[in-house]
Amino acid sequence: MFKKILMAADGSDHSIRAAAKAIQLAEQNRDSEITVVYAVNGQTSKEDILHHFDKSIVDQVRKKRLEPIESLLKEKGISYEIKILQGEPGPAIVEFANKMDFDVAVVGSRGLNTLQEMVLGSVSHKIAKRVKAPVLIVK
Repeated sequence: MFKKILMAADGSDHSIRAAAKAIQLAEQNRDSEITVVYAVNGQTSKEDILHHFDKSIVDQVRKKRLEPIESLLKEKGISYEIKILQGEPGPAIVEFANKMDFDVAVVGSRGLNTLQEMVLGSVSHKIAKRVKAPVLIVK
């Protein structure tokens, strides 16, 4: 059913739950592949550089955030790739998803209340509104 699956991740508990759902979708079709995307915005990038001066260490730290998700994928034998995007997470993920023609996008919901979402917006909301493929938001 879903062959090309986009999985938006940041290493949080919410994205780990979303990864579990993406894996369930992938298990329904043996040819499925999951592309895990992690978008690094300016603030996260600054913090990473301030804490770790060496770029190779920064890359390792970013990949380490995704280790729980990568472990789940390896454990289940799902074909996957990891892409680290630069930019504000919502727009960067939307742009990537729409360029690559995915069958479905899976994203975790951070659980903002109505006021927080109205003021801040949410990545899952931006993805749901702007990605051309069906979007599964995992609570």
